[in-house]
Amino acid sequence: MSVEFEKTKELLGQLIAFDTTSRNSNLELIYFIEGYLGEKGIPSVLVHNDEGSKANLIATIGPNISGGVVLSGHTDVVPVDDQDWDTDPFVMTAHDGKLFGRGTSDMKGFIAVCLAYAEKFKTANLAKPVHFAFSYDEEVGCLGIQAMLPVLKEHIAQPRLVVVGEPTSMAVANAHKGQHVSRTKVHGREAHSSRAEDGVNAVMVAADLIKFIEGMAETARNGGHKDDMFNPPYTSFNVGPITGGSAFNIIPNYCEFDWEFRAVPADDGKEHLAKYEAYIRDVVNPKISARFPECYAETSVWAYLPPLKAYPGDEAETLALALAEKNATTVLAFGTEGGHFQSIEFPAVVCGPGDIAQAHKPNEFIEKSQLEACGRFMERLIEALK
Repeated sequence: MSVEFEKTKELLGQLIAFDTTSRNSNLELIYFIEGYLGEKGIPSVLVHNDEGSKANLIATIGPNISGGVVLSGHTDVVPVDDQDWDTDPFVMTAHDGKLFGRGTSDMKGFIAVCLAYAEKFKTANLAKPVHFAFSYDEEVGCLGIQAMLPVLKEHIAQPRLVVVGEPTSMAVANAHKGQHVSRTKVHGREAHSSRAEDGVNAVMVAADLIKFIEGMAETARNGGHKDDMFNPPYTSFNVGPITGGSAFNIIPNYCEFDWEFRAVPADDGKEHLAKYEAYIRDVVNPKISARFPECYAETSVWAYLPPLKAYPGDEAETLALALAEKNATTVLAFGTEGGHFQSIEFPAVVCGPGDIAQAHKPNEFIEKSQLEACGRFMERLIEALK
């Protein structure tokens, strides 16, 4: 085993020990990384959220000139609540060639490899730079990367490639769908259930809106944009958590639900949102406010993930395939921060150690062989940037 691999394991254990579930602060982990890099003479820039409770980290190794490579990862993890773990999820455990713990695959394993190679990047006297871009709150709407983008655009010279290190088993992915997540709130009027005309049933209004979403889903499935790279090959919709009502004999005065759609890259998600908002504005609200002026429905997008668009054969993809020693790209069923990088004209792919099938579930693990493969990726990256 190489020195860097042993360092990777040590660092991964340290990173796992920080409970950076998205509801928590990630500052202790960020300060740990900042200190670790600082000891090697690598300065960091922190980009805090408005509350100062979380931060992104940006670091550059080598000359800050165009043609470098950005290595990107998110520092937050999903909750372990109500999951049946065999071991403490925040204490890394080794067994049968695997390392167990929350975030091992998604995606502290990649960050650990990056940090393990930081010193080697620095001593290699790179002609082109390596940049680290570690974000907060990816799991709850990619909030951190959106705060980081203007800082990246201002302070990092145009890169040749961004590698988003989500778990792909070190395959190179060049595309995924976009995602819009909305919350709809219905403000009704409470009354005794025996006097239906005295109230507006917010749950029934919500049911009507959900039926409308079902219609949009059917239209997208049967007559919308198609892209055979994806499964399913069309824009898909889903309605998630819904809450409303207090008792069976009270007309509910409030209901809310979250819903989303995942759009193929050729689909303009704004059209779906406009259609839904028009239905609320022109049909639903006039109907219920005519009965009681205080009643209305409203909706807002609270998370947006741009699609990652494929550019087959371009320089960034060609470099990524060479670094990963792959002959072809793949596409992803899940979303990443890659589309956000493309939005500021940073070419991006997704390639990282671990299997997404292990993410978000109890007994999450990463195989040691995956970390070794990612290490070899970094070795080739050093040679490419000399």
